[in-house]
Parts: sequence; C-alpha cells; structure tokens
Amino acid sequence: MRKRLLFVVAVVLVVALAFVLDKTWIRGTTPASGNTNLAPAPTIAMKDLDGKDVTLQQFHGKVVLVNFWATWCGPCRVDMPWFIEFQDKYRDRGFTVLGVAMDDEGKSVVEPWIQQERFDVGGQQRAVNYPILIGNDNVEQSFGGLFGLPTSLVISRDGRIAKRFIGLVSHDVILKEIETQLNQPAP
Repeated sequence: MRKRLLFVVAVVLVVALAFVLDKTWIRGTTPASGNTNLAPAPTIAMKDLDGKDVTLQQFHGKVVLVNFWATWCGPCRVDMPWFIEFQDKYRDRGFTVLGVAMDDEGKSVVEPWIQQERFDVGGQQRAVNYPILIGNDNVEQSFGGLFGLPTSLVISRDGRIAKRFIGLVSHDVILKEIETQLNQPAP
C-alpha cells in the first residue's frame, strides 16, 4: 500500500512539473504589451547559403520568426509549409522568417536539400521562400542552447525575444504570436 501511494505521489509530481515547464519554459510566455524585460536577441552573425553574413539587427523594426531545423528532422518538415505561408502573408507588414539549419555537415547538405524539396502549401508544391542560414554550436549557444528541433523564436520589432517554442507547435499558436507582435507599434 505504501509503495503504491509513493508511486501515485511521484506521478502527480512529474505531471505537475511537466505542466509548469510547459507553461513557462518550453512554450514560453507572452509578456504584456510594453514589457521591457524581454531578453534581447543575440548579435551573432550567421552565414546564408551565399556565404554572406546575416544578423538579426538587419531586421530591426520587423517581426522575425527564427526557426532552428535540420534536414533529417521529421517534425521540421511539418512546419515549413506554414512558414512559407506566413512569409507570403505577412512579408508586406514587416515580417520575415529566418530558417537556421543545424545540420552538422552545414551548407554541403543544406543547400541541395533546399534546392530539391517542395512543400504542399494551399495545394501547390512550393520551395522555401525565406532566407536559410547555416547554424553551428556558436549560433546555438548565443540563442541560449537548443533543447530539441524544431525550435522557433519570435523576435519583436525592437529586437527582443518575445516567445520561444520548443518542438512542433500548432499552426494557430505560432500564427497568433506573429499577429500579436505585428500588431505592436514599431519602435
């Protein structure tokens, strides 16, 4: 009887811990409008597929969705069509997606994959339409480390991390955060 009670208590504690982590750390929290306590996005330069340096500071004044992914990541393939859609829909409102490929082999694997892959977006086969950058350990650490792929961060217009999503999150949850940030006044 005592072992069973201990087991039940342990299960309840694990579930409670998972709930708390899900609400605060894994899924992130959206601060109230005007909150200035958001962490600034890192200033690291990343290489694009043409070998040019790209920084988040280049996108100051825009809402940016930074998506960490890899060619071997199955869940990453699920959200890529959404990001193509978001790029089309919100580009003119000051939004962009930046895909950061975390493949160990880097550009030699990522570039041909991007050139070949097509995704079903509204019944049409579409290529990725947003910048792809090459990630590495330094990039990962500058964003506070990665706990899984995909990981996406929404960066506010003033260059602060507004939301972090770890793992596959629904289309509507990401869309809501993008729209929330787009509706904030420009800095």
